[in-house]
Amino acid sequence: MSCNDEQLKFSVFIINQISQSIKKPTAVVYKFLAESGVLDEYIINCYDALHTLGREYLVDDITGLLHDRGVVI
Repeated sequence: MSCNDEQLKFSVFIINQISQSIKKPTAVVYKFLAESGVLDEYIINCYDALHTLGREYLVDDITGLLHDRGVVI
């Protein structure tokens, strides 16, 4: 899926925040998000709603979604 500059910046922000939260390298977090479909299907696709939410909520929401999809982080 392609994304615009704002969606790209937001995706990088999310990847960095999750990386700090779970203490794993950003490359690992990116792999979790990309392979599970969360990056394209949720973070980029739902950017308009997600970018208005707080950092802690986003990290909890997205890590919960990864867990629901069977991704062990």
